[in-house]
Amino acid sequence: MLPPNLVAPTGSNRMALYLVTGVAGFIAARVAEMLLAQGHRVVGIDNLNDYYDVRVKDHRLARLLGDKNGALGHDPRTSQFAGRGRMASSDGRFIFEPVDVENFAGLEKLFKEFHFDAVLNLAARAGVAASLTNPHVYLATNTQGALNLLECMRQNEVRKIVLASTSSLYAGCSLPFTEDQPVNTPLSPYAASKKAAELMAYSYHRMHGIDVSVVRYFTVFGPAGRPDMSIFRFIQGIANGQTIQLFGDGNQSRDFTFVDDIARGTILAAKPLGYEIINLGGGRVPLSLKEMIEQIEMTLGKKAIIQVQPPMAADIKATRADITKAARILGWQPEVVFNDGLGATIAWHRENQSWLATLS
Repeated sequence: MLPPNLVAPTGSNRMALYLVTGVAGFIAARVAEMLLAQGHRVVGIDNLNDYYDVRVKDHRLARLLGDKNGALGHDPRTSQFAGRGRMASSDGRFIFEPVDVENFAGLEKLFKEFHFDAVLNLAARAGVAASLTNPHVYLATNTQGALNLLECMRQNEVRKIVLASTSSLYAGCSLPFTEDQPVNTPLSPYAASKKAAELMAYSYHRMHGIDVSVVRYFTVFGPAGRPDMSIFRFIQGIANGQTIQLFGDGNQSRDFTFVDDIARGTILAAKPLGYEIINLGGGRVPLSLKEMIEQIEMTLGKKAIIQVQPPMAADIKATRADITKAARILGWQPEVVFNDGLGATIAWHRENQSWLATLS
């Protein structure tokens, strides 16, 4: 049976077949793990790009394929899984296909082979700062990629998509952020590309009847996170006695949300909803970067060596999610408080320090 509140996209209690895009990514890998643990089948796709050290992606993907230790390759820029074609777990319930969401022909072939009950589109070029220097790839992946998936869904009568979006859209809005606020002033190409994907999904909902859940994530953290994110960099830097870069005065605050809570909310959003935008965030008093660093220092028993840098122009000063809607329509609430999530994250860093210390 499905867990409470988790409804298969067809409305039945049968196990479903999900397409999870960006499956070697931080959140998508955890989503896939949870779906498999619930007895579902997952086809995961990823282009294994080198936006950050691919050995972290190797670690996540190896776990999904059955290596619980998450074996990884040696090249920071080329995944050990690159060029190997389709792979599957020993029970066959997880299939990895090296397909890029920008590759429409590759997606068409996949949709013709598998009849998916739902698509969970978590493939994305993430990172506000990087989008300022390389905006074209953000549009190609985040917007064109979403369009490619929607068109394949239309052609093959797949009715449900969960589209991962971002709290970065709320720039200029008042706190706490609610889903009905206008989000028409994005500060970065990253945010703009996500807004465009939301609008494209709305168009396909209205014109073709595709059921859409847009889930806006708020500063996700946890084990096996993205190396470019501040919490990952701060843990590694403080643990190893290295100087950490702090952009701005450290008073900027975030609604930190543990990855397991985000993954659980994403799966719950796969039920029929029509077209809904849903915040998935901690829903608590935001934590400043200064406070986050202090918590890491206390847990590690080490002091941070901080080098202050000018603030980034596209950085939002504070985020805070109103999660009333998620509670009402998904029955979802975050369960992991920041300190517990931080403890689990630091424990993962300690367990994997032998190779994390070599990340480029």
